[in-house]
Amino acid sequence: MKAASVKDVADRAGVSVGTVSNVLNNPDRVAERTRERVQSAIADLGFVRNDAARQLRAGHSRTIGLVVLDAANPFYAALARGAEAEAARHEFSLLLASSLQDADREARYIDLFEEQRVQGLLLSPVGETSARVADLAAHGVSTVLVDRDAEAETYGSVSVDDVHGGRAAVEHLLASGRRRIAFMAAETELRQVADRWRGAQDAVARAAAAGTADASIELIEAESLTTLGGRAAALSLFERDPGDIPDAVFCANDLLATGALQAFIIDGRYTVPDDVALVGYDDIEFASSAIVPLTTVRRPAEELGRTAVRMLLGETPSAHTVFRPELIARASSGH
Repeated sequence: MKAASVKDVADRAGVSVGTVSNVLNNPDRVAERTRERVQSAIADLGFVRNDAARQLRAGHSRTIGLVVLDAANPFYAALARGAEAEAARHEFSLLLASSLQDADREARYIDLFEEQRVQGLLLSPVGETSARVADLAAHGVSTVLVDRDAEAETYGSVSVDDVHGGRAAVEHLLASGRRRIAFMAAETELRQVADRWRGAQDAVARAAAAGTADASIELIEAESLTTLGGRAAALSLFERDPGDIPDAVFCANDLLATGALQAFIIDGRYTVPDDVALVGYDDIEFASSAIVPLTTVRRPAEELGRTAVRMLLGETPSAHTVFRPELIARASSGH
């Protein structure tokens, strides 16, 4: 029979893992009625903590938890690589989890890492940071948001100015003479995607206000931020009349751009970049070696991970670090 865990006790008592931890280690912090409910759950389940678990809850674990939106995305894989390298330099281990952009799954991993008593948590949150994340500090778990700016001072953050990145991508297209621009994206409620869209729109609005370009921009929604999502969204463009095909497509990430490039090659009626310029975002490893090398907006993925670990361990003077992305011009936009 499987031994009961702290999470089992929390579920039976209807409380958080942190509350169970407080009952076990700091009972004075917990209301008497709640404490009795947890103790009853411990007795019912026959929960017994061993010495290793006790050391973890005491904060002796030399581990750091990292929860990213999608570990299969090369950008987050590179971010994790940087975080792992920096953690190893300080003789810490890194535990990696992927929320798959699911808030419930994210919450379960946060609970799990707290149960494992990690020294700190690096989190790329699905939505707005919750009270659950803010409470971690009270339980002795430091938190740094990764690839997102912090809305509160209770935790640090390492992020990228994606508004600037979106603006730079579209300014590049406008400077290249493109005027009918499409922004291809999915999950536009994600802060990173929303910021890129805002920057793209801002570039068109600024050009109009300055009288330098009479351009338009539209949103093309893909089913997902994946290569398959980009391919399907681009193929749907070919159902339009030729005059309605955009002359530039700015994609919210390089996976979408890779799929869009595949679609143009498969269809064959329009070429990149002669007919349609294509710009991605992230500068994943594949971007430079695509059949038509991708123009993209580079985010320093590994440096984000390394900086987040240093911030978590108190090695950086700033509680909030914002990187400025860089446009990398290649053949897909005519360069």
